[in-house]
Amino acid sequence: MSELSKEILKVASKAIREVQRKSFKKGIANVYSKNQKIYFQLPDGTITQEIPKEYKEINDK
Repeated sequence: MSELSKEILKVASKAIREVQRKSFKKGIANVYSKNQKIYFQLPDGTITQEIPKEYKEINDK
């Protein structure tokens, strides 16, 4: 991997961690996908496949 690629990944990773932190402060779950399954990480750190109520409300509109 080139030095430029490493630097880009470093900057991107830092930005992602910052956005995740801000989401948690606002009480918003982070969403991840692994092996075609969706997971939610709640602000308290819990990881679940149950859709949080905030996301259900958006989907119901």
